[in-house]
Amino acid sequence: AVGRAAFRRSVSVPDRRYVHPVPRLFIAAWPSAEILDLLSALPRVDEPGVRFTTADQWHLTLRFLGDVELDEATAALTSVEAEPATATVGPVVVPLGPRVIVAPVAGLDAIAAAVREATSAIGEPVDARPFAGHITLARARSPGSCRLIGTQVAGRFVVDEIALIESELHADGARYTTRASSQLMRAGRYCE
Repeated sequence: AVGRAAFRRSVSVPDRRYVHPVPRLFIAAWPSAEILDLLSALPRVDEPGVRFTTADQWHLTLRFLGDVELDEATAALTSVEAEPATATVGPVVVPLGPRVIVAPVAGLDAIAAAVREATSAIGEPVDARPFAGHITLARARSPGSCRLIGTQVAGRFVVDEIALIESELHADGARYTTRASSQLMRAGRYCE
């Protein structure tokens, strides 16, 4: 009997862990510089089992697409028809599920719905759950173990642009790169 690893070597099957033919993508809004400053000022105490995200990771996911061809995702992004909106962060840091600690964000339901509509034919199936706007601040091994929960945080920023972002997973956390962006327009206004 030949072991799986020996079989792989004997038939030259590539190791799929290192092959990623299409990018892992999502559509999001980047917070303003003022919101980044606000979130950066939150107390971050080293705690066992808690991994804080960094300012370059802070975003507001409007829809996760998964592995999608870049051209296809870019075309879907530019077809989104939505007006700019004001995002309201806060009022306190909360857990979202058992292990994710977030700053909740309200006010972007219409943009998220427009993104879902424009991208429903590509990528992962559209999530059936209602949109829950948030910016992930930390991940914890056990529920309620992060002292950041309950900390007051309040701010507002205008979302007038959305971005197609590539996510690359690394040992120290995800790295995000904007691959395309699209301006949101008020009804009746057109670019020339």
